[in-house]
Amino acid sequence: QAQLVESGGGLVQPGGSLRLTCTASGAFFRYNTMGWYRQAPGKERELVATISVAGKTNYDNSVKGRFTISRNNADNTMNLQMNNLKPEDTAVYFCNKEHLWRGDPWGQGTQVTVSS
Repeated sequence: QAQLVESGGGLVQPGGSLRLTCTASGAFFRYNTMGWYRQAPGKERELVATISVAGKTNYDNSVKGRFTISRNNADNTMNLQMNNLKPEDTAVYFCNKEHLWRGDPWGQGTQVTVSS
């Protein structure tokens, strides 16, 4: 299908874990490096993790060592395992290609809230 769908967010205490899932069309997963983005209130959307078709990963320093990005090209899914969550991780999380163009669609995102 054409749309991007994110799921798995929720409310968690600091130090807790969540696992996010992304589904998209097969073309996204066959041809593109994929990424997880997040947008917190009052901040611009930022790219926090990427994974190439071959499985090479990169992470923003803010999440490195705590988050793990993975993908399954066979079923067109991508995941973000988030451990040791911090309040500053609170944001709406989106999945998409790493390399975006004007008009590229976004999904609705999934809300992650880290609070005691």
